[in-house]
Amino acid sequence: MSQTKTETVTFRIEAALKDEFAEIAEEEAKPVGELLRELIRERVKQRRRRAFEAEARRQSLECAAAAKDPNSDEAQVMRELEANFEEFAREWK
Repeated sequence: MSQTKTETVTFRIEAALKDEFAEIAEEEAKPVGELLRELIRERVKQRRRRAFEAEARRQSLECAAAAKDPNSDEAQVMRELEANFEEFAREWK
């Protein structure tokens, strides 16, 4: 089983902020380092999610623009979806 290589990060922080953060760590019964790793993981996760959402939005807008052309594949798919939805709605009446 291989282990993930770790690195050390050193940075400066105001003493009062460090003390408050240490209190949080104590209240949560976790080492300060673990809380910092959690914060970093969450920040990276948020960044990835924002990048994914931005790409999904870009692709959606691109498809919506293409669907405006009645001869496009996207427009054909939208017509099929609308027809399927209408049929489904009739069945549930």
